Amino acid sequence: MALSYKARKRLSLLILVVGLPVYIILAVFTVSLFDRPPFWLELLIYVALGFLWIMPLKKVFIGVGQADPDEDPANYPHDPAGKYALKDDEKQ
Repeated sequence: MALSYKARKRLSLLILVVGLPVYIILAVFTVSLFDRPPFWLELLIYVALGFLWIMPLKKVFIGVGQADPDEDPANYPHDPAGKYALKDDEKQ
């Protein structure tokens, strides 16, 4: 079952606010269990771990920054009165 736009948006916010800091703490803890590698190798490990967390969550984040595809374009969330909404009958 596909997640709705609102559900993906809420889930992505939860992942960024709660999940990402937990993942960072776990990554630093895991790397600290081993002897300290050379700087370049440690940097490479952190860069790889930085990309690794997003791979299973890619579908959650796709399109979240775009406008809601199911929303009526005349009802913009930042314009509740509809004053600045695009209307077909207006001529420019």
